[in-house]
Amino acid sequence: MINVALPKGRLGEKTYSLMAAAGFDCPAILEKNRKLTFENPEKGVRYFWVKPSDVSIYVERGAADIGVCGKDILLEYEPDIYELLDLQIGKCRMCVAGKGDFYDDEERTLRVATKFPHIASGFYESIGRDIDIIHLNGSIEIAPILGLSDVIVDIVETGNTLRENNLVVLREIVPVSARLICNKVSFQFRHDEIIRVRDELTELVGSGEKIETIRLEH
Repeated sequence: MINVALPKGRLGEKTYSLMAAAGFDCPAILEKNRKLTFENPEKGVRYFWVKPSDVSIYVERGAADIGVCGKDILLEYEPDIYELLDLQIGKCRMCVAGKGDFYDDEERTLRVATKFPHIASGFYESIGRDIDIIHLNGSIEIAPILGLSDVIVDIVETGNTLRENNLVVLREIVPVSARLICNKVSFQFRHDEIIRVRDELTELVGSGEKIETIRLEH
């Protein structure tokens, strides 16, 4: 069976809903239990839930053959995997944000708070701006409010959190969406099965059909 790493949360539910609609359903995943893996031998798939930021690790190291994670994770950690398909779900933006009256004084180093130091560093290097990275793991929006940073680099989906904290998007770095990724060794030795999954999902995503999200216990 193909091992599939699903990200916990809404993205994982949307991903499984797509997989099920593409013909890779697994009734066991709908049951309320404490199982860690869910199999459907008839369809040749085995699913398991992992933290979204860990999906690429499971895939890169071969514990999963395929998985789904955000493009932000791929850009930040650059795992040694194959990116097979943009699933067109989990859409958001990686942005620079700050106070509405923010002025970038290029005479001094810009202080940037972020969960994505690699992406932030690469972006500012590309425009020749000296920065001081402040690596945070949560409550990014409060950094410029309290004067810890001048701006933040973070994922923006609706922008509601920014607005509620009197912050605005200053610049968009890159659009982000969920990607189907694959282990390189699995792609070689389980090529036909993996390509079948990719092709079924490609057809489904390309059809524009609205897929109802299945709510799951995980």
